[in-house]
Amino acid sequence: MPVSATRWLLVILAGLALLLQAQLWLADDGHRKTMRLEAAVAEQRAENAGLKARNAALDAEVINLKEGREAAEERARTDLGLIGTQETFYQVVPVVERQSRD
Repeated sequence: MPVSATRWLLVILAGLALLLQAQLWLADDGHRKTMRLEAAVAEQRAENAGLKARNAALDAEVINLKEGREAAEERARTDLGLIGTQETFYQVVPVVERQSRD
């Protein structure tokens, strides 16, 4: 191959390489899309970590409710308003002031 043909071949290959690089960096499904997807993955991982912590807390609460009587009693008192057999219930009613008639 003559030297001038080799140079033209190198110029054409270099041009193709630049064109492919331009598509990689500037096209919507190139580098920008990859960066957006990496950001979305990082955000999803953060959300998953929060949900995993919440699930662990709920698992601990379920185990506590299954094994411990105190937790079940506390739930019954706060959520259902139940009173134990050895307890006395006192209800405090606020005083409502009456308006005088003029």
